[in-house]
Amino acid sequence: MSAALWLVVPAAGQGRRMGADRPKQYLEIAGRSVLACTLARLFAAFPGARLCLCLDPDDTRFDPAGVPFAEWRRVPGGNERVDSVTHALEAIAGEAADDDLVLVHDVARPCVTVADLARLYAALADDPVGGLLAAPVADTMKRDDGAGRVATSELRAGLWHAFTPQGFRYGLLRRALATSATADMAVTDDASAVEALGLSPRLVSGRRDNLKITHPEDLALVGQILAAQAQTEPASGEPYEAPFGALEK
Repeated sequence: MSAALWLVVPAAGQGRRMGADRPKQYLEIAGRSVLACTLARLFAAFPGARLCLCLDPDDTRFDPAGVPFAEWRRVPGGNERVDSVTHALEAIAGEAADDDLVLVHDVARPCVTVADLARLYAALADDPVGGLLAAPVADTMKRDDGAGRVATSELRAGLWHAFTPQGFRYGLLRRALATSATADMAVTDDASAVEALGLSPRLVSGRRDNLKITHPEDLALVGQILAAQAQTEPASGEPYEAPFGALEK
């Protein structure tokens, strides 16, 4: 039997840097919440996947009617992103096999394209480690001196911006996060936990417009990106023509 595909979407953050009256996943873009936009994009690529949606236990804004997936569950989010992902992996421990693929995607990245999702899935199909969407750094990089001045310029050759989704086999990802927690290591993304095991995740080149909503000005920019992408992306909920439309374990 083929391995199942699980999607983990951490969406328990408060988004305080946005300065809004609600968490950023519930801010609206063209009449839809950021959460709805992100789930629609994931569903367009992986309609047969199983979704773990990590939400604040006290979240009263969430409407389950807006989840397009047939198989999904609500998982309590944690104080940090890594805690939410860990909770999701624990929640599916009785169902997920060690070789099932888990794609973790930030709810605040609604602009990931279906084509990039397809490319990542294909790249990781037989990869023994896993990997992530990313893009080579194009700008000159500066390191500060701690006092608001440039200490040095960093060579950008070989540097990449890390995006999501990031995908790893269930057993490996759970072991990596558990090991990092035991070592009290700061985990900035899923790949960093896997790297701490001495492994090298695959970098899968993705589009630079896979923007993460972090600051207030990002919301308008994301709206413009989604409007431009609508000219070429499949309609929300329309499966992309790729060999993962109905993933069954």
